[in-house]
Amino acid sequence: MQTPDAEVRNDPPLPRSNRPYVVFGTTYTPIPNDQPFTQRGMGTWYGKKFHGQRTSSGELYDMYKMSAAHPTLPIPSYARVTNLSTGKTVVVRVNDRGPFHSSRVIDVSYTAALKLGLLGNGSSQLEVTRIMPDEIDRMVAARKAGRLIASVEGLPVAAPGPMPVLSASTGPDDIENFVLALGTAPDKAAPEAGGYYLQLGAYSREESAASMRERLASATRGSDFSVVQAGSVYRLYGGPFGSREEAATAAARLPSALRLKPLIVQRQVN
Repeated sequence: MQTPDAEVRNDPPLPRSNRPYVVFGTTYTPIPNDQPFTQRGMGTWYGKKFHGQRTSSGELYDMYKMSAAHPTLPIPSYARVTNLSTGKTVVVRVNDRGPFHSSRVIDVSYTAALKLGLLGNGSSQLEVTRIMPDEIDRMVAARKAGRLIASVEGLPVAAPGPMPVLSASTGPDDIENFVLALGTAPDKAAPEAGGYYLQLGAYSREESAASMRERLASATRGSDFSVVQAGSVYRLYGGPFGSREEAATAAARLPSALRLKPLIVQRQVN
């Protein structure tokens, strides 16, 4: 499925869409903008019947975009929705109210349902976790850092402007690594598998890259990191990720103590 997750941004809550309201005799009170939220329960999807109709946010519902309806999450806001039976996760923009059934916790768009694997059964046990404004700020910063992507013959090249690089490492290689990375765009030495990657640093010594890889591996459970040599430079990569948004999310979750400035690169395999 090629449709990317919803592109997060910190839009202000809409006052008219975040007041308490009553449906079928039940009062629903939207949660405050600064309140975390996680919920598990049955979720389903809505499609053609509502396509083109106006949502609670005032936007038109588009069944091909990554959106969702929830009774109490702020409008607009963003949530990670995980299918607990398959582990598949998507990011959706919450821009509508519903579902108003005690047996369901969220309705996602047709495309979100397709990516989650809901279309066959119609519903599944889901976990809904709100993406908080501070995390969105980090994700937006990571996305801006990844604007360099432009593929030529299936290989990533850098856009104009200074390239985000590792700003600090573990020893005397700091200045050398900084100079190396400024003059080194991602190239054909990127990992061979297709997808999106985080370039996390460029080193003159393989042991320096390996040391940072070990630190990252111990700090981020279940993540994959690799060192790729390009001439005299050793680059550290994380990934692959299925979409730019997934890569940006992973970048936002990197340990801040390591002071990394990840660069999102794309590798296409013909």
